[in-house]
Amino acid sequence: MIVYCAAAACAVGVVLVASRLVRRWRGVDDPDPDGPTAAHTGAMLSALFLLAFAIAIVVPWTTIDAARSNTYAESQAISEAYWAASRLPPPDARRVQDGLIAYVALVRGPEWRLMREGRLSPRARQRLDGLRRDVIAVKAGDDELKDARNAVLDHLTEISAARGQRAMDARTTPPAGLLAVTVLTGLAVVLLPFLSGARPRGATLLPLSLMAALLAAGTYLTVDISHVFTGALAVRPDAFTGLQADLQRIAGGG
Repeated sequence: MIVYCAAAACAVGVVLVASRLVRRWRGVDDPDPDGPTAAHTGAMLSALFLLAFAIAIVVPWTTIDAARSNTYAESQAISEAYWAASRLPPPDARRVQDGLIAYVALVRGPEWRLMREGRLSPRARQRLDGLRRDVIAVKAGDDELKDARNAVLDHLTEISAARGQRAMDARTTPPAGLLAVTVLTGLAVVLLPFLSGARPRGATLLPLSLMAALLAAGTYLTVDISHVFTGALAVRPDAFTGLQADLQRIAGGG
């Protein structure tokens, strides 16, 4: 942040020095609100705002879409692990399947609320680690049971990998500087007519107010969607809600 502020201060210094030099050598005064200085500044501020706004929208949108896909990949891996566990000896199969159901309940409940704060539940991690230990401890007396055990372990590895990606998604936000630039350039675009000396009156205030309202709404949108699991485009636990119903149906023989 210090480097950004220093760069901005240097740019302001360059403008002041350039204005002094041009005034000494040649050039004409430009005090008009619709003069070349105001026109050039307005165009560049608008372009800078649009650039920052586009990045602030596209990057979170892409991240949210990838995170939503990852939740379905994780839920699919859980479903496959549940079916693979049915090939284990009955007591072990029941224990692993019950553990998977409990893991899904933890993820879509307490853990999902924690992800809004960028954290994952340690209880869910402990449950997943416990399942891995239970499967490793299964005694396989023949090749068929060994294959079944390895299949469950492979699916648990997939679940763990998807969970790790979900943890990264929960902590991912756009750079704070990007949001700051979006807000500041939006303010500059709104205030530029006043800063350049114009005094809007009457009907001219209507389009200016409309533009300000739309800029404010767009800027708020960039802040609102900056976190994957909160805001207007937040990823919901739909994949785990549907999976929980499916696992309960399978467990009941449906």
